[in-house]
Amino acid sequence: MFGLGSGNVTLARQRTFDDLGAPLIDVPFCILDLETTGGSAADCEITEIGAVRYRGGEREGTFQTLVNPGAPIPPFITVLTGITQAMVVEAPRIAEALPTFLEFIGDAVIVGHNIRFDMSFLNAAAERLGYGRLPNRTLDTIGLARRLIRAETRNLKLSTLAAFFRSPTTPTHRALDDATATAHVFWGLLERAGSIGVTHLDDLLTLPTARGNPSYGKIRLTEGIPRKPGVYLFRDRDGQIIYVGKAKDLRARVRSYFYGDTRKKIGTMLRELASIDHRVCETELDALVTELRMIGEHRPRHNRRSKPARSPHWVRLTDERFPRLSLARSAKDPGLLLLGPFRGRHGAQAVVEALWDATRIRRCTGAPARRSSRCAPAQMGRALCPCDGTLDEDAYRAEIDDLRRAIDGDPTPLLDGLTGRIVSFAQAGRFEEAAWARDRHRALARALEHRRAWSALQQAGRIHAVDGDGGEAIIDRGRLTAAWSGRRGAPLVAPPVEHDSLQAPGSVAEAEEARLVWSWLMEPGVRLIDVSGSVALPAAPVRHLDRIAV
Repeated sequence: MFGLGSGNVTLARQRTFDDLGAPLIDVPFCILDLETTGGSAADCEITEIGAVRYRGGEREGTFQTLVNPGAPIPPFITVLTGITQAMVVEAPRIAEALPTFLEFIGDAVIVGHNIRFDMSFLNAAAERLGYGRLPNRTLDTIGLARRLIRAETRNLKLSTLAAFFRSPTTPTHRALDDATATAHVFWGLLERAGSIGVTHLDDLLTLPTARGNPSYGKIRLTEGIPRKPGVYLFRDRDGQIIYVGKAKDLRARVRSYFYGDTRKKIGTMLRELASIDHRVCETELDALVTELRMIGEHRPRHNRRSKPARSPHWVRLTDERFPRLSLARSAKDPGLLLLGPFRGRHGAQAVVEALWDATRIRRCTGAPARRSSRCAPAQMGRALCPCDGTLDEDAYRAEIDDLRRAIDGDPTPLLDGLTGRIVSFAQAGRFEEAAWARDRHRALARALEHRRAWSALQQAGRIHAVDGDGGEAIIDRGRLTAAWSGRRGAPLVAPPVEHDSLQAPGSVAEAEEARLVWSWLMEPGVRLIDVSGSVALPAAPVRHLDRIAV
């Protein structure tokens, strides 16, 4: 028997992300049950199919057919189901029944009691007949019942749950009866799920995996959070912000913390959680920058990896007779050149050591001509040294000029020199030193790229840009000043911005925002609408290590 109230249906397809965020009232469900000749899809066959299809709580159609398994039905199966060999002799084979059943299922979410068993037989038959595995999402009423009513029932058998929800159809081990009883149980479970804020498909699909701990009840705090991009804030009982995060879909992201995340720090955070605030952002870039700024402002204790740096450092080329590299704690005195900021001393020191390895710049810190001999690095031929007063100032100035050209123009001489050291160390079996040289290469390459991006943003001034999704932004020297989406009109014409080009950001937070903005500008599909200055990068790229055996 095959009936479908809404007419033709389409073949099953893979559901999209938008489908997963669909309200449950708009989602089609196909509740099914199979009877088989045994418990393994590898060597047993389907004997009966029963299914009921719903949308919005209304029945769209039913499907029921016996299936000739092409093999004898074991006696114990006949005793269990009442299906005899004589009943299936004239029934269609699975090759005849399956195409019609797949059409009946269409794009619905498949629901069943112990659905893995039914899907193993359906997928085995579909693959054997050339249809491939069914792409439909699935839901198991056992998992939902375990999550929602386990403490209220003696077990999770279909007969027990059907009695609990007072199903008018009693399970009989016949496919359509069992599918009908499962449907009644499913609607009862949906009603329970709705009481804890499950209103969309993605909520329902993740509900069975939710952890069974006391914090799960706090999922009610997510009610009212929209499915829009933005930033969310977790607060404790004192109103203090303990965590800040961003998301493309605020509701889905916040609720995901209650679904199966076993990390210890998540459990700790949920125990402290008392309320959730959110801020809807116009675009993903707006959300990224807002998250960064809020972390910098509030320093939430659970944002460990994203906390602002407590010990920022810069690498400075001093402006003196014989310039040298030094570590600075602020960007107020840039000297001849400034790199950074770095989140700590270790990162800055790695860049200094990389530049020492790649050049012959002095490493000593004393005044020129104060000693009778040169310093140790100079004696080993690794650096120039003015200590004994014999160093020619013009020759040293040429070394400094080469360094500045490499940093602001073509860094190949610096990075190739470090690459050569990595290879030579590795070939000599000095693998620890090769790893150190590799780390210095990477630190210097990152620092040079960050400097380029910062310089380009400073020279560009005020930028109006739009991405492929219609999101627009106004950026002023690396800082996001406005963002919106969905509006169209005449291009904004920004007046020229007069300023002195700064060599480096004045803080780690300023640097990180500029990097976020620059990454967005470099994404495919982002177009510049208007620029008050000019956007330019050096012709020679910063080449990173690909694969070097060390």
